[in-house]
Amino acid sequence: MDNACSDIAKMIDHSLLRPELTQQDIRRGCDIAKKYKVATVCCAPSEVAQVAQLLKGSGVKTTTVIGFPHGYSKTQTKVFEAEQAIRDGAVELDMVLNIGRLLSGDYDYVSNDIRQVVELAHRSGVLVKVILENHYLTDEQKKTACRICEEAGADFVKTSTGFAGGGATLEDLRLMRESVSQKVQVKAAGGVRDLQMALKVREVGCTRFGATKTETIMEQCRQKHS
Repeated sequence: MDNACSDIAKMIDHSLLRPELTQQDIRRGCDIAKKYKVATVCCAPSEVAQVAQLLKGSGVKTTTVIGFPHGYSKTQTKVFEAEQAIRDGAVELDMVLNIGRLLSGDYDYVSNDIRQVVELAHRSGVLVKVILENHYLTDEQKKTACRICEEAGADFVKTSTGFAGGGATLEDLRLMRESVSQKVQVKAAGGVRDLQMALKVREVGCTRFGATKTETIMEQCRQKHS
């Protein structure tokens, strides 16, 4: 694969999170991920062990979600979910912060919620991406959330779950990139469905994006560079 396309592939978390996906869909999704050598497959917690096995030896990593999609699970539940996911083979976790607590201004709760998952994950060398769910937040709240995530040790800030209204916008991605230091990476989720948008999110500072349209993006890249 062309280097330019390989670079795009390494930004993709191939998303297998829709609730109606069958076991056949999961296997096909892993085949797609291996074909294009994407960064990770992001699957439901119940599928982590299977996906890790399907991806074994491919270089594609296994990611799952914590407190998904609403973020309002108790902190202890998120920690347990994270612990089980790591045991099953996940090496990256996409956790949803507690949106209601953030909107209430209960920043200590939000910070502690993130920190406990991060500390557990980091002990095993596992990365944590924190989902803000920007659809519900003002720009100031997005900035505050980014600051909290960085202080709590998160490795990435992420725009959205893909299950609320809206998704990743270039404006939000710029705002998030400006709101964290270079130690923290930015992930786009929701709305990256073609190569043009993939290139745009990279241009504004994203290093990772979620995609269900991995085949479309990668075939467009191959055509462009053939």
